[in-house]
Amino acid sequence: MEDVELHSSRDTLENGNECSLVLELNEDDPLFGEKKKLLSDKGFGVKEKIHFQSSSCPDSISNTLGTMLQIGRIIHLDEVEFYFGESETPLGYYSHRNELEAINLILMLANTSLSRQMHNQMNVGKELRDAIIHKIQEFGNRIKEDAKINKSYTCEKEKCLVQWGVNNGVKTKLEIAYVDGAGRGAIATEDLKVGDVALEIPVSIIISEDLVYKSDMRDVLGKIDGMSSETMLLLWSMKEKHNCDLKFKNYFDSLPKEFNTGLSFGVDAIMALEGTLLLEEIMQAKEHLRVQYDELFPGLCNDYPDIFPPEFYTWEQFLWACELWYSNSMKVKFADGKLRTCLIPIAGFLNHSLYPHIVHYGKVDPATNSLKFPLSRPCSAGEQCCLSYGNFSTSHLITFYGFLPQGDNPYDVIPIDIDVGQVDGEENCPMSNWTTHMVRGTWLSKNHNIFYYGLPSPLLDYLRRVRNPMWQEKTLLQANLESELEVLEDLQITFGDMMENLGDADFVDGENTSWDVKLAVEFKNLQRRIISSILTSCSAGRKLVENELSRFTSEG
Repeated sequence: MEDVELHSSRDTLENGNECSLVLELNEDDPLFGEKKKLLSDKGFGVKEKIHFQSSSCPDSISNTLGTMLQIGRIIHLDEVEFYFGESETPLGYYSHRNELEAINLILMLANTSLSRQMHNQMNVGKELRDAIIHKIQEFGNRIKEDAKINKSYTCEKEKCLVQWGVNNGVKTKLEIAYVDGAGRGAIATEDLKVGDVALEIPVSIIISEDLVYKSDMRDVLGKIDGMSSETMLLLWSMKEKHNCDLKFKNYFDSLPKEFNTGLSFGVDAIMALEGTLLLEEIMQAKEHLRVQYDELFPGLCNDYPDIFPPEFYTWEQFLWACELWYSNSMKVKFADGKLRTCLIPIAGFLNHSLYPHIVHYGKVDPATNSLKFPLSRPCSAGEQCCLSYGNFSTSHLITFYGFLPQGDNPYDVIPIDIDVGQVDGEENCPMSNWTTHMVRGTWLSKNHNIFYYGLPSPLLDYLRRVRNPMWQEKTLLQANLESELEVLEDLQITFGDMMENLGDADFVDGENTSWDVKLAVEFKNLQRRIISSILTSCSAGRKLVENELSRFTSEG
């Protein structure tokens, strides 16, 4: 893991009952400066040697683990988490993703340390590892999701694919079933611990650009300027799914006839999205794909009909292939160091979750020449085993994957269209480097006190300095409070307009409404919920500020 460095225990050994680990922030981190300051504010440097002792000191391991977690959380902050950094959840961490990353970072360091320790240090290392595993289990129990298996779906094609995979070297501790609310999913067949490999796929059955280079398309496509390997694979898959002799026939047979992503939204669903940014996102994506298709066809079919049969390359088939690659492909780093976009048979059944079991995947193990999916938190037998597709907003997940995630998505942000420029006195502001601003549901914040209101500090600080360049940070001065009221009023106007643009709440009949309209309405209602929370927080904030201002009036 690039973000940290493990310090050799032989160099740090002080006695048989003490070891130490080093956590270090990578200088190449795009948020290095901000994280460095945050670490400093909490009393840490960018490189910290953490000592831990045996249980002869009762709270030593627990306290040390807590310290390491503080550092690990900051190391693994992404841009959204950092932007909303003062809005940590009541549980005390930034996000489920961040917490899982931080805990597993420490576990990795502990495991590496154990492999280097001398015999008289093993006990203290094991005590730390046991404490980390216990922490992960506690965390997993808080976010455990129940999978309701629909046994009316037999999943015969999926089972055939799994058996084909096993015959070709796949190792799996998962079975495929139909999960209510999620579609096809991967279910653990046994209790899986942290570090267990739930699925292992040999490189020989990974669909990558190498297959195109071995096909009759290579010479033709290689002559086209700007033709990417991803587009080549797209065109290859459109033809090869009809090849009955194909090595990957079981894989293509298991794919749905329709993917039902936002790219397939009909007119009614598009109309239901009026007033949302998702409408613009889908329309831009479809326009891009249409332009791409028109650049390729019917030209390729006319010039090379044997290689590109017209019946395989209609717009509908092109859109299907695009949805396949958007929703099922993964970036894989191969043993040669090259990053390739690939389709991974069987792995595509692993659904996305905001509370994933699998966080680290996508790098071929050169020792086994296989792609492994190890667990970052336990998964019980019968539980759906999930991974993270990435830190995506719900609008992105709907557009390219076709689903709205379960739970509160911390990446559901609404960008604020304001002209961000340099403000007098802002050079000393720790957030002055933010060039864009955003908001999200204020229920994700634990701080609704005066000067916070559940809203992001970078946005509030910027708006305050626009109103009052002499603003003094979070002090109960009359000028500050008057400026605070203006900021909150401006936000209320902005989001009041957004709410008005969304129109009245939509209600759908689940049985008589098409999948796309239902998904569009669910998203629009989510947007209303986010904006409503912001308006409520602004209103509550104004009351707090007005109460404070009344003291100045009464004292005067």
